[in-house]
Amino acid sequence: MAKLKAFKGIRPVSDKAAQIASRPYDVLNREEAFAEADGNPLSFLRVTKPEIEFPASVCDYAPEVYRKGSDNFQKFIADGIFLTDDSDKLYVYAQTMYGRKQFGVVGCASIDDYLNKVIREHELTRPDKEEDRKNHIRLSNVNYEPVFFAYPAVAEIDDIVANVVTAPAEYDFTAGDGIVHQFWVINDSTVIERIIELFASIPNTYVADGHHRTAAAVHVGEEHRNANPNHSGNEEYNYFLAVHFPDNQLKIFDYNRVVKDLNGFSEEDFLKELEKGFIIKCKGTDEYRPAALHELSMYLGGKWYALTARTGTYNDRDPIGCLDVTILSELVLAPILNITDLRNCKRIDFVGGIRGLGELKRRVDSGEMAVAFALYPVSMKQLFDIADTGNIMPPKTTWFEPKLRSGLVVHRIID
Repeated sequence: MAKLKAFKGIRPVSDKAAQIASRPYDVLNREEAFAEADGNPLSFLRVTKPEIEFPASVCDYAPEVYRKGSDNFQKFIADGIFLTDDSDKLYVYAQTMYGRKQFGVVGCASIDDYLNKVIREHELTRPDKEEDRKNHIRLSNVNYEPVFFAYPAVAEIDDIVANVVTAPAEYDFTAGDGIVHQFWVINDSTVIERIIELFASIPNTYVADGHHRTAAAVHVGEEHRNANPNHSGNEEYNYFLAVHFPDNQLKIFDYNRVVKDLNGFSEEDFLKELEKGFIIKCKGTDEYRPAALHELSMYLGGKWYALTARTGTYNDRDPIGCLDVTILSELVLAPILNITDLRNCKRIDFVGGIRGLGELKRRVDSGEMAVAFALYPVSMKQLFDIADTGNIMPPKTTWFEPKLRSGLVVHRIID
């Protein structure tokens, strides 16, 4: 059963929260992060991506970069920009995007839950990206950024959260991208205890976004365990920061593919090859989005096509085999386009659905890419099924929006 822990959050003073809050480290490259933080000395990117304060000649992973991030955070505290709550709290974090609102419970998850598979994953991690986040934690003993978790919705938790948010929010601002962020502190110990009790009845929670942050927090916690001869299991390093959202409030966007060439095929011959696995309908020049599972849309030669996978080409009883990303790989990418290694092949790129179909069209029309494929989004049920069966999704399968803002609360792992 899931363990949720209250903690003494380190948070910005109310009038600085909007200025501090930043997008997570992994959605911006160095140049984008520099541009976003430019002119804002309080941007939390100066903590999570401190490489932006160094010349381009300095490696992102240099020891002085990690020290700078820690130093910047300590300066925020010394300047009174961040304060520490006086007792263990839980928090509610709400995000509103395109009129859709989602409410997350902010608390600490247990590294034992991760090790014992109570917390379930659906993606592989890369050792270099894990090490990067571990170094940030090691230098500061702080979880700077929360992990985005999902859990099967519980009506009583929803009711408690709905009551909490009737009070004025501690932070309430609209970010530059139009997404509204609101944050409440739960001060009532009885309410906190009840939420923790309710989470203890949830069999599993799921990493929706932030697999590298999760793995890094767990491994650093294990390092502290191994170094502490008096380890009891109650130390703060046994826990890490997470925002827990009920599954019925979340939206997974499509994660689409663009390919540089047709592997020597003409457009006409490529369409003939596709007919072996799909029923093809030309939809003309207007953008066409897949209408159902196992229907893909394709942009080729200035036209949009609907590709419906033929019966027998997929297995709906297989959590991985039923995914449209699997169908695309097994019927198109591998056998026709000779793309088998999605993680390393330079002929394919991935476009988050938040960018819209127009981005697919633009990249093909520009000549940069030869063909684009738009996929029907993965459902939360599919994600849970894959994680529950111990399977791993293919690369770049899910895209969650909105992203969590960093810097609204952090967790210190050493008292």
